[in-house]
Amino acid sequence: MAQQQANRHGSEQRHRTHAWIAIVATVVALMLAVGAIWWAWAHHAHTPRPQATTPALTATPSVTPSGSPSGATPTASPSPTTTDRAQEIVDGMSLDERAAQLVMTPLAAGTDPSAIRALIADEHVGSVILMGNWTSGVAGVRKATEMLQSYADGPTRVLVATDQEGGQVQHLQGPGFETMPSEVTQGTMALADLQAASRGWGEQLHMAGVHVDLAPCVDTVTIDRASNAPVGALDRDYGLDAAGNAQHAAAFVEGLRAAGVGAAAKHFPGLGAVTGNTDFTTDGIVDTTTTRNGPEVQAFAQAIRAADPGMVMISLATYTAIDPDEPAAFSPTVIDGMLRGDIGYGGVVISDSLSASAVSAIAPAELGVRLVQAGGDLACVNDPAFAQPILDGLRARARGDAAFAERVTQSARRVVSLKLALGLAQ
Repeated sequence: MAQQQANRHGSEQRHRTHAWIAIVATVVALMLAVGAIWWAWAHHAHTPRPQATTPALTATPSVTPSGSPSGATPTASPSPTTTDRAQEIVDGMSLDERAAQLVMTPLAAGTDPSAIRALIADEHVGSVILMGNWTSGVAGVRKATEMLQSYADGPTRVLVATDQEGGQVQHLQGPGFETMPSEVTQGTMALADLQAASRGWGEQLHMAGVHVDLAPCVDTVTIDRASNAPVGALDRDYGLDAAGNAQHAAAFVEGLRAAGVGAAAKHFPGLGAVTGNTDFTTDGIVDTTTTRNGPEVQAFAQAIRAADPGMVMISLATYTAIDPDEPAAFSPTVIDGMLRGDIGYGGVVISDSLSASAVSAIAPAELGVRLVQAGGDLACVNDPAFAQPILDGLRARARGDAAFAERVTQSARRVVSLKLALGLAQ
């Protein structure tokens, strides 16, 4: 009996010992677990996080794209610039197609647009100038420009331009087109009034399907007006000093821009000191007085810097104090040196008509080549017979001259950039 009690007592003692051991083990395990959790939290909280190495993206508007769920967050990506998009478009063109972007062919009043269908549809010529006296009004011009657009088959539409300066130079008339005063009269207007009027004229062009007005004339007449055949005798300038001409030209450009129409400041570096009209003669088209930094050139510089026109038109006169050997349109000094370099202009450089008498001694196939070699971009002609030879000349030179081909590509990018700005490409 006593032995049984002793055994029972020992068993109870062992049971109590085992229970205490279990309790202690449980407490120790809990303490270890809590300690591990605390260590992990402390380590995470005090360990510096590595910095992101992904470059920051350009901020974009917080807009839900079409077709995305309203709660979805679109992947952010920088919007391509106009220059980037122009490069993409031009990179997708053949060399022949790039060269075709550098030609502006004419369509005369009364001529059916189908007359130049092949140039647009087959040769991919990218620009057209409306010449002559169109009297069919906005509706008639619109019908013609829509036909021109129907011929275009490519990544860009046709850029349509005309000379709508006012006074004696207004190619588009009739219902819907206001009769524009001459530039001399425009020069008497307050700048705000001129800008407002220009916007109205631009809206009429826009409704007619015209994208660029080859205006204003920024020429400063420095000789007797009657003897200045291309400008002063026709009241094509603002009739002011260089500074006043620049201000009025800038107002005109800004008005057109507000209407969605481009402008071309012309005729760089100025036709105000010659007696001959380069369109019709080779006599009297040498300027001996205009200098690289003179007031006549500064008028262009001020207008271009103030309003940044989509185009600048280069004259066909020769300027002995600047480059005595080449007409301005073929002069690297004038285009690359002065316009691009001194003034910093990066837009489209268009020639005055290369079918003009002033350059009639030069073979048509060389005209566009010499313009592009000098830094120009767009060969404009008033005679349709010149368009194909100029295009053929550009293509032939580009195929055999890698450096020239690169110039063609650069010029095509500038032309396409302007088209993008005018809504003629996407």
